[in-house]
Amino acid sequence: MKLEDVWSAYRSQLKAFLHSKVSNSADVEDLLQEILIKTHNSLGSLQKGDSIQSWLFQIANRTTIDFYREKGRTKELEAEELWFGKREENIKADLSPCIEPFLKALPDDMAHLLRAIDLEGQSPKAYAQELGLSYTTLKSRVKKGRTALRGLFEGCCHYSLDQHGSLIDFDQKSNKCKKC
Repeated sequence: MKLEDVWSAYRSQLKAFLHSKVSNSADVEDLLQEILIKTHNSLGSLQKGDSIQSWLFQIANRTTIDFYREKGRTKELEAEELWFGKREENIKADLSPCIEPFLKALPDDMAHLLRAIDLEGQSPKAYAQELGLSYTTLKSRVKKGRTALRGLFEGCCHYSLDQHGSLIDFDQKSNKCKKC
């Protein structure tokens, strides 16, 4: 088993896990590097029947615990380090230039619908009345549009969601995708 294969398969999941435990993005990157080194040093000790994913997340969990133990010895946590909302705002800001090219790839009526409901925050009930549609029909079209948009995103990006479905991280799959 090659380190590159393991790391490419699980890096984004590990990063999302770390973001759920650590609020500072720089610390998350440092922890990812530390986990990569530990994985490199210990990959040979992995038994054939062991689950790679479980093993990696045990390393990540222990590394996070060690991080907080060391941090607790050196200084107290600052209020900004406990605030998790900032990361979500940064991700949305980072990803916002990508949304328009993907919307342009959708049919015009679907793109207009998603812009109005999801980006501009227009009330779905009011929008349904404006278009002369039933609310149920509009909800169905919004769901279909979101599914189509998600498919376009998945073609270009790896992304991670938290347990509430909120975006917590994304990475471009390759340089071939020029949408953002």
